[in-house]
Amino acid sequence: MSQDTERPTLPPAAPRSASAPAPLSGIRVADFTHFIAGPYCTQILADLGAEVIKIEGLGGDGFRHYPPSLDGESLPYLWTNRNKSSVALDLKSAGGRQIAQEIADRADVLVENFSTGVMARLGLDYDTLSARNPGLVYCTISAYGREGPAAGRIGFDPIAQAESGFMSMNGFPDQPAVRAGPSIMDMSTAMMASNAIMAALIARQRDGRGQLVEATLIETAVSMLGNFSMAHLGTGQIPTRFGNTQPTACPVGTFETRTGPIYLACANDRTFQRLATDVLGRPDLPADPRFATSAARRDNRAVLMPIVAEALAAGERDGLLKRMHDAGVPAGAIRTVAEALAAPEIAARGLLSEIPHPRLGSIPNVGLPARLHRTPAVAPVAAPELGAQTMQVLTGLLGYDEARIDSAAAAGAFGDAAADAPEPPAEAVSR
Repeated sequence: MSQDTERPTLPPAAPRSASAPAPLSGIRVADFTHFIAGPYCTQILADLGAEVIKIEGLGGDGFRHYPPSLDGESLPYLWTNRNKSSVALDLKSAGGRQIAQEIADRADVLVENFSTGVMARLGLDYDTLSARNPGLVYCTISAYGREGPAAGRIGFDPIAQAESGFMSMNGFPDQPAVRAGPSIMDMSTAMMASNAIMAALIARQRDGRGQLVEATLIETAVSMLGNFSMAHLGTGQIPTRFGNTQPTACPVGTFETRTGPIYLACANDRTFQRLATDVLGRPDLPADPRFATSAARRDNRAVLMPIVAEALAAGERDGLLKRMHDAGVPAGAIRTVAEALAAPEIAARGLLSEIPHPRLGSIPNVGLPARLHRTPAVAPVAAPELGAQTMQVLTGLLGYDEARIDSAAAAGAFGDAAADAPEPPAEAVSR
């Protein structure tokens, strides 16, 4: 369920020094991706200065049709396709495949996240393209990998959450397991893939050779179990859901105040002493043998948690949080998305902005959550309209003249967009 509010007003994107080099300037990426994991990976590369040419079918990336929309433009698509060019081709045609191969011939990196076997059927697989372009770093993103018993299965973010054990740890002990709301496995896989691509580019600097790079949702999801995977492998114990508390420390969890909930995390003895003395006015608590050490507090959490909850329930959230922050106690308000995006610490970082869009005038933008001070990310440019740069790439990058463009068209490269437009994807695809 969502609640409608007035669209927030955002500042323009911070200006970027025109003389500052971009980290990946000079790197060209052939982007055969759709939905989240692939496009988010290539957007990271684009933000860092790579030239990303997004090669789409005539109906476009399915995410272009995903709700909600802003005056007809999909906000999910706008979110994950910044700083790219769009080339629209009918890859089922000989002409479309020829153009795609020629773009890959001139690319440093290729990224794809089609179902297993699709790129091979199109003649765009690693073996074919690396024979033509030995320096190509070819990244394939999939749910389960391109080999093995599950290679042919279709998988999506919540399925990876379920099968990795991640979902089994999410929620409250007395309730069914729940998925994380945002598509965190898609995004984490994208980050893993972009890291691997950049490592492969560094390796190529040494010997001039590209390589095949793989990233999977299921492996990423298992890695996202964090220390709990090692805990099981080392002890045989099976971690279970613990809700908003923390089994290794106390007091940790959600606490109500008179004006809204907070999340508090006292992970060690010193932090608890600060909480009890400087915030709650209860210096007797850390002196009590039941609460003096982390181990003792864990053993006596059933006694301690209600004491802390009662003390916090009598105060106002903002005042309590100020005292906690002043005392060095980790705590924060449990915010709505609207409250989080309007928070002063987010505004101070310049993460959110308004950027120009060729049809809508301007659109909101969530920037790259990392900063390189000497070689900053490029200035944000809105996600491209479908096929907006097709002719520019053909004439500029590939050197096509009018006759070659006509020949490609005759070979079906540009097809019939109206006839080939896909139906909007089912809600189950990414939720």
